[in-house]
Amino acid sequence: MSVIKTAARVVEIYELFHTHQRPLPLKTFVESLGYPPSSGSALLKSLVSLGYLEYDLKERVYFPTTRMNAMVAWVEKKWFDKGTVLSAMQRLHDVTSETISLAVQSDLHAQYVHQIATTLPLPYPRIRQTIRPLAESGLGWLMLSAWDEEMIRYLARRLNRAKRNNKERIDIDALVEKVNDIKRAGYVFSKNTLVQGAGMIGMLIPPASDPGERRFALCVQGPVARLEEKQQLILQELASVTSAIGALGGIR
Repeated sequence: MSVIKTAARVVEIYELFHTHQRPLPLKTFVESLGYPPSSGSALLKSLVSLGYLEYDLKERVYFPTTRMNAMVAWVEKKWFDKGTVLSAMQRLHDVTSETISLAVQSDLHAQYVHQIATTLPLPYPRIRQTIRPLAESGLGWLMLSAWDEEMIRYLARRLNRAKRNNKERIDIDALVEKVNDIKRAGYVFSKNTLVQGAGMIGMLIPPASDPGERRFALCVQGPVARLEEKQQLILQELASVTSAIGALGGIR
């Protein structure tokens, strides 16, 4: 198994625990993630030996230890020390009842880094992937709207160089036009972009100081039809909370 594939599987294991929030048997990982039983078992046993998982021999289930949480707890303190962003996300969730996500640009991708999930039914499978293509997703277009045209074209050229198939290359002029539309609107409403039936309405959070630093965004995700019904409410709330976060110093 390649290093990249192994790393991806470790992340998937923790995401599955996050979804279920209970001890899980090997069978759940095999059925949910499509792992071969032998390699799945070997990876889980490795995480046990490293101290990141516990194994209940009687019940034959795995459960995360607090070691991973201890290693990354400082990240939450760094971003959410004042509680402003978490409070804003909770307000959006209370008002809209939809999934609320905090996102950031990570090089050539856009990435969801914190989320409050909806309890409403979804007409499509819950989307586990937290990374979005920068030039081919609503979240990516929103992140690009933080940059000037020169930077947008630079990032698009880098993305094109990474494409193996010329047919997959990005139309940079069309991308710039799309991003400029989002700049003028002040928000993005992505519909059926990556998953049929799924949508996202998002706004950038004003930067803490230097406009050139990392930019964050708040997003409301849900079925397109529900977002369309709530669009004005969502936009009003997003505008309110993102302005408030910016006035209090943004995310540092």
